[in-house]
Amino acid sequence: MTPDPWGIEDGYWDIRGQWHETTDAMRRQLRMAMGGLGDVDDPPPQTRPVWFVREGSAPAIQRPARLVLEDGTEVDAADSLPADLPLGYHELHPNDGGPTTRLVVAPDRCHGRDGRGWAWSAQLYAARSSRSWGIGDLDDLRRLVEWSGELGARYVAVNPLHATKPLPEQEPSPYFPSSRLYRNPLYLCIESVPGYDPEDAVLAEAAAAGRAMNEARTIFRRHVHSLKLAALERLWAVFDRDPRFDAYVAEQGAALRRYATYCALAERHDGGWTSWPSEHRRVDSAGVERFAAEHAHRVQFHSWVQWLLDEQLAAVGGAGTAVLGDLAIGVDADGADAWVWRDAMAPGVRIGAPPDEFNIAGQDWGLPPFVPWRLRALGYAPFVQVIRAAMRHCGALRIDHVMGLFRLYWIPEGCTAEEGSYVRFPGTELLDIVALESARAGVEVVGEDLGTVEDEVRADLASRGVLSYRVAWFEPEPPEHYPVDALAAITTHDLPTIAGVWTEHDLDDQRRAGVSPNVDGHETQRARLRELTGLDGDAPVEDVVRAAYRRLARAPSRLVAATLDDALGVAERPNIPGTTAERPNWSLALPLPLEDVFAAEDVREVASCLQRRDED
Repeated sequence: MTPDPWGIEDGYWDIRGQWHETTDAMRRQLRMAMGGLGDVDDPPPQTRPVWFVREGSAPAIQRPARLVLEDGTEVDAADSLPADLPLGYHELHPNDGGPTTRLVVAPDRCHGRDGRGWAWSAQLYAARSSRSWGIGDLDDLRRLVEWSGELGARYVAVNPLHATKPLPEQEPSPYFPSSRLYRNPLYLCIESVPGYDPEDAVLAEAAAAGRAMNEARTIFRRHVHSLKLAALERLWAVFDRDPRFDAYVAEQGAALRRYATYCALAERHDGGWTSWPSEHRRVDSAGVERFAAEHAHRVQFHSWVQWLLDEQLAAVGGAGTAVLGDLAIGVDADGADAWVWRDAMAPGVRIGAPPDEFNIAGQDWGLPPFVPWRLRALGYAPFVQVIRAAMRHCGALRIDHVMGLFRLYWIPEGCTAEEGSYVRFPGTELLDIVALESARAGVEVVGEDLGTVEDEVRADLASRGVLSYRVAWFEPEPPEHYPVDALAAITTHDLPTIAGVWTEHDLDDQRRAGVSPNVDGHETQRARLRELTGLDGDAPVEDVVRAAYRRLARAPSRLVAATLDDALGVAERPNIPGTTAERPNWSLALPLPLEDVFAAEDVREVASCLQRRDED
């Protein structure tokens, strides 16, 4: 059958081996969401040419052209491209006046590192110190990375630090961001902001109130937002111009101006862009330009806040240890990125996942997808910006749901997660961009490839140097048989902790949240723990944790990771999928402040298990 020109797949095989056909009605609905008329013979519009070539190659060209490199250098090309073209995004202008082609020169593989290493995995919001203002911040991350470096870790893996909407009710999920280009101000360490004076009575009172929030294990983002915003506004009022800030604003250019303008508008209208007056719903409208000019000081404030975040993240680093960042699969439909790129996104569609053994009703993530042909028409500029921003100041990057580079499960308005269909993306080209940005930044890439993944996708990812993600709860083979090019772990943020499984607390937690737990699956996980550790069912949790990571350390994988939650015997997982207000998802701090975590014998024992693999 001829491939659908819009990328809509004919159907998919579920985990039970059953075929789900894409109906004609679904196909029409998805095509209309992508800007078509819904007619089966209606192809997407022709767009600006984009050509991807590999570094070092010299492919033939059809007609002589002038090549303008990314740095402005001009090169004449007659019969073929020069073989020594630098990595980057260039412009090919045919001498006969034909359409300009965006030329992307990409490497064969992502950046990689030799040898084996290990990492701590932590939710930054949960990693509070005694001086935190109710939530883990970037200074806490700096201390965590430095301490981890002393223990021999290569990375500290953290949740996405993406920006949320600048409103009092803060979105707790780091995987539902307003923008993937910028970061969440809640992670700022206020005492590290230029101009902070501990003798200032107002700031001292705010610091005391912030630290008092550490007494509760639950993180109250609304209160943190209120305290930090007031403190930042006080510090902004006395901020003296800094050439580093000016340089940051110039470097970020229009992207930062648009984001900061969105924040000012969201504050003014107390909500996301879909509820704003019509004059403000388009980023390029005259009404938005007027608003930005009239509220230039507030727009500058939000630019300054992002500079502070960039400066504090840049200061994070230890003895050979770096941050392993995380990139969410999408953005809030009411957020900043969706406002800026609304014309490139499919209206009335959310992405998710079809039913599987862990989510029998499927998953609806509530995130709008890019339209493949529109993204390509933009020369992939939005995707380039997202990848580049995610890699900034990191040593490695985990791409959540990496299969989304190749296809995404679309759920149109009015449909359930069981009724969606897959839409194909230009995965090879998107992967070229990931490899290019990885090579430029010197950043390793880990692809979260859990769930239903096509064999050819895994092969393609491996051939491009993207590390696979192997989680013990799912792996039928023991760690000794895990692949070399992988990051190996016991669990993830959406899955139970070791203590949660061993004590059966996770089952109780799900029931309290109104979720019907998969009891058989829980028993399978408990049996897997017994196999991994060789311990019987009444062994203490701390013994099980140590034994599990001692076994994981035998994996030949390039990276292994341990969660601080496991090392501390935490029974609650960070998030139970399918719940929101039923429990404090993404809002439980570690049971100990970082100072005590650093001294905890159980934590050091787990680190020793992983460090020994690198010394063998």
